[in-house]
Amino acid sequence: MSPLVQLIGLPTDVHSSYLRGPACAPARIRAMLASAHSNPASERGTEIGAEIRLVDRGDLPLREAPEDDAIITGAVAQALREGAVPIALGGDHSVTFPVMRAIAAAHGPVDILHFDAHPDLYDEYEGDRRSHASPFARIMEEGLAKRLVQVGIRTLGRHCREQAARFGVEIIEARHFRRGCVPTFEGPLYISIDMDGFDPSCAPGVSHIEPGGLTARDVTDVLLGLETPIAGADVVELNPDRDVNDMTAMLAAKMVKELAALATAFPATASSEKA
Repeated sequence: MSPLVQLIGLPTDVHSSYLRGPACAPARIRAMLASAHSNPASERGTEIGAEIRLVDRGDLPLREAPEDDAIITGAVAQALREGAVPIALGGDHSVTFPVMRAIAAAHGPVDILHFDAHPDLYDEYEGDRRSHASPFARIMEEGLAKRLVQVGIRTLGRHCREQAARFGVEIIEARHFRRGCVPTFEGPLYISIDMDGFDPSCAPGVSHIEPGGLTARDVTDVLLGLETPIAGADVVELNPDRDVNDMTAMLAAKMVKELAALATAFPATASSEKA
């Protein structure tokens, strides 16, 4: 029997620095996955409902309170105990930190492949150390990742350059992206896809529009090229309030489908000692 993949909705944007809206994203992603104009087949040739066993656990009862982090970590930990590969539907990017706490508790420090326009390495942003601009600073401080590779970055200021050097982050800026440039990973691998990593021509529905990004083909081909055990993933920062004809929501749903296909093909098994 194929491995189980669980969707976990994280409807929160309390740590967004500019616009609210990503809290509504899980519902739009689900709608696109279920839409009649969609298709259950992944580009790997496997299909949701056939080879891909995808179970939707619904949205967590988040309340924009400090307790939300523990709720997120607990839900992801439960999915891992059930032998599933979790895919989190954000929400803003701050959710990756509590998700990663559960992933690292089960697997130990993992490799992370992160697609984004922004490095999200700020020590704090506008006084918020849990900002959606800061999750990877928190992840690296806690030793949750043994390797962090960021792809598509095109907003790399001085502070984040210093942070990247401090944590040993490997950054492939958008201007340097070429086919085959993403390295191989030992795994287990966690994949975080911020929808503003895509160029706004194919993903206009984000809070922070940043021209010069990756195409849907770029990111899909990177995912298709991976042959690494997958510990989990997230798709974050879709803002339905800014979307055009559900273009970004549909692309987010495609990313979920391709991530689920990848996790089905190469699932990571949590250490029984850590889990």
